[in-house]
Amino acid sequence: MTTSEERIDALEQAFGPLDDTANPLGTAGLLAADAAGEVLPEAERVLDDFDLNAEFVPADLGGRLERMDVLGRLLRPVFRRDASLGFGYGLNCFFATAPVWTAGDPDQRGHAARLLLDGRRVAVARHEVAHGNDFVRDEFTARPVPGGMVLDGSKSAIANASRATGLVIFARTEGAERGRSHTVLLLDRDELPAERVEDLARRTTTGMRSAEFGGLRISECPVPATAVLGAVGDGYELSLRSSLLIRGLIPSIVLAGADTALRTVARFANRVRADGRSSLDVQHVRDVITGGFLDLLVIDCSALVATRALHLLPRQMSAYAAAAAYLAPKLVAESMDEMSSVLGEETFAQDGAYGMFQKQRRDLPVTSLGHAGSAGRQVSILPQLPYFARHAWFADPEPPPSLFRPHEPLPPLDLSQPALLGDGDPLAATLVACTDLLESAGGQGGEGDGGPALRFLARALTGELVELKKAFEKVPEGDREALSSPYSFGLADRYTLVLAGAAALGVWREQRHAGRADSFLASPAWATAVLYRLVRRLGLPLPDRPEDCERLVLDEAMARLHNRRSYDLYSSPLA
Repeated sequence: MTTSEERIDALEQAFGPLDDTANPLGTAGLLAADAAGEVLPEAERVLDDFDLNAEFVPADLGGRLERMDVLGRLLRPVFRRDASLGFGYGLNCFFATAPVWTAGDPDQRGHAARLLLDGRRVAVARHEVAHGNDFVRDEFTARPVPGGMVLDGSKSAIANASRATGLVIFARTEGAERGRSHTVLLLDRDELPAERVEDLARRTTTGMRSAEFGGLRISECPVPATAVLGAVGDGYELSLRSSLLIRGLIPSIVLAGADTALRTVARFANRVRADGRSSLDVQHVRDVITGGFLDLLVIDCSALVATRALHLLPRQMSAYAAAAAYLAPKLVAESMDEMSSVLGEETFAQDGAYGMFQKQRRDLPVTSLGHAGSAGRQVSILPQLPYFARHAWFADPEPPPSLFRPHEPLPPLDLSQPALLGDGDPLAATLVACTDLLESAGGQGGEGDGGPALRFLARALTGELVELKKAFEKVPEGDREALSSPYSFGLADRYTLVLAGAAALGVWREQRHAGRADSFLASPAWATAVLYRLVRRLGLPLPDRPEDCERLVLDEAMARLHNRRSYDLYSSPLA
């Protein structure tokens, strides 16, 4: 049986080098397919041969899904190349089946598993999102009748609508009480009356142009009661519970695309001109590459915590998944704006060596689910913060060290355990503990303690947590008006930066003592540079710029370019 590391490496190698002009799955082929709005058949065959769908099926149902952190890493070789392929081929199937794994009965779970393991697709039609656009404003309705329901309505943009055999549909339930307005149905298209189901025209998108977003109309179609996932009216709760699984994966897929964008810019900057100089001789260029790499490292720290917390801290992980999914696209979007200043006019290239940057930048808003996803994640975080302020911050114990140790085993994934609202914030306790550790090491000259800059920065983040505690202690728990104010949303944004810093400190601390430590991650240089960037974003007082630390980070970024290693915590070999 292959290990997860072997599977990740095998998938990466199966695609071949992205920058090899002779590789049909390289940059030229992927950009041509994107321009044509098509997915490369050869790329789908790679995923067929790998049996990617099995990665989305829990192990107890015959699949290979055992660890959420591993699933996030397995998606990276695909999303480094093409978000349309990664989302359209498989990840959308996981998004669709998350409610089935969460709330389905044995027959429903078994049926969804068989569809995916047989190589077929499952699509999801979600309910209307208040912050969404016209993609999400039409919907299905379900009318209860003896023995089942009658489904009617349409949705104009469903990923893989015409290619999917399985359908998971969030339908508005007629006559339902408030809070129970939607019901989730699991359907097999092969079992529906053909005359009741109609494919609608495909919609074009600016990003992920090769993914199929098509419409579906279902007309007065009877469905049996056995199609209902959970109970009638469970749709809203199921959507929220499913998001606990999905959100932890968002940072990995965003990071993967940004890895390719940063690699493209680093390669551009490394070109030696006729006069023997390169763009790397310019301080701004060095700063952009260093900052881009640091953002990817802190995103991966947040991804690690969010996915491993599903196993280790299911009652507290809700805020961590939402924060990671909120912050990752935001950091990458800002970083890509900075990178475009390095590429100059090459930013707009549609093909050639630098065309992949424009593609990844174009795909990002669709990959991360855009504004609707961002607002929804903040809304998930905010109700928890008054409770944390009163009962958790500076009181909770730390999480287990294995939360920050990517190669340690995890307990089995139990999808009945994750809670929508956390009963504590142990990650914040890690920030406090690391600050205390650094303070106690100050003046002792301990090797690798990070020095005064890291102590200053950790203290600044802990001070920010103190201010957040004061602010949210003033908010009555359940006061929706106070929590929905722009001021509260701004505080939630600051909280995500504090959590990111805590995650980075936790990873650095555990790497210092790990049996298979990475010398770069065990060094305080990257942690100091990451925290400097986070504290600067918060607008807090800063120590002297840690230029030596940033220089070491830039050296690592360029070494990974030359040695073909990934820009994340794992430094994985690339094809």
